[in-house]
Amino acid sequence: MREKKRLEGTLATATELERRTGDIAAYFELAQEGENVSADLRREIDALRAMVDKLEISTLLSGPNDERNAIVTIHPGAGGTESQDWAEMLMRMYLRWAERDGFTTQMYEYQPGEEAGIKSATFGVNGDYAFGLLTSEIGVHRLVRISPFDQAKRRHTSFASVYVSPEIDESIDIDIKPDDIRIDTYRSGGKGGQHVNTTDSAVRITHIPTGLVAACQNERSQHKNKEKAMSILRSRLYEFELEKKKAATKHIEDSKLDIDFGSQIRSYVLQPYRMIKDLRTRTEIGDVDRVLDGDLNELMRAYLLVRRKEQR
Repeated sequence: MREKKRLEGTLATATELERRTGDIAAYFELAQEGENVSADLRREIDALRAMVDKLEISTLLSGPNDERNAIVTIHPGAGGTESQDWAEMLMRMYLRWAERDGFTTQMYEYQPGEEAGIKSATFGVNGDYAFGLLTSEIGVHRLVRISPFDQAKRRHTSFASVYVSPEIDESIDIDIKPDDIRIDTYRSGGKGGQHVNTTDSAVRITHIPTGLVAACQNERSQHKNKEKAMSILRSRLYEFELEKKKAATKHIEDSKLDIDFGSQIRSYVLQPYRMIKDLRTRTEIGDVDRVLDGDLNELMRAYLLVRRKEQR
């Protein structure tokens, strides 16, 4: 059914491209006859350009899991409230991006900061090629700004890490032995209804051999939270094994774009000037507010283009 939906979308896109190019050709004919259609023509060309740019991105997503849903985890770096606030800004940025681009999201775990921001957050992004697009965000993100929490109004640098794994369905066998996991229950914190916040329904699962941890607190039922936490753990174990294989074949060391989880990938500067710079692709964007409000496609496209070039 997923493949059928994807193919139907491809056919619909082809039909839409044919319609738009036909409309543009008709406007050119009207212009040659003396009609003033410049505004309509410009609008149609801009719409076609945006459509083609989006299609170009889809051609860059050919990895074995690129088409899957994504599980995103955000952690603040050292720095207390500053970094926790930055982590929440990143979470908002990705949720807005998902909303703008037609993805659905589901919050699995949300741990609020003591004063502001978040201590951690894990959420799902569901839709075609969610994982492939969000691979561009894996790594450490750096923010430079005048701190809203500093009475002296000094400039601060904050860090937060983003990790993304593909959501693995039942068609991929991930063997998790019962003796290899520890399951803890606890009371949910932060967002949630009365039942969520007053019962030990939240579940945290630790995979002892690897140290990987998955948690879920958004469901009312402890059983449902355990089921979702196991799904997240399976996805992380799958990605963990893939990274081990890459390391064994030296793909990580040899590729300029295969990054470790702790490496800095992008800087967001709000003071003394305003600029976003991706350190892998050298892409620079001056409209910081637009990006923080979820317009990430230019950065994602640049990353995917460079990744394809490096993989050839």
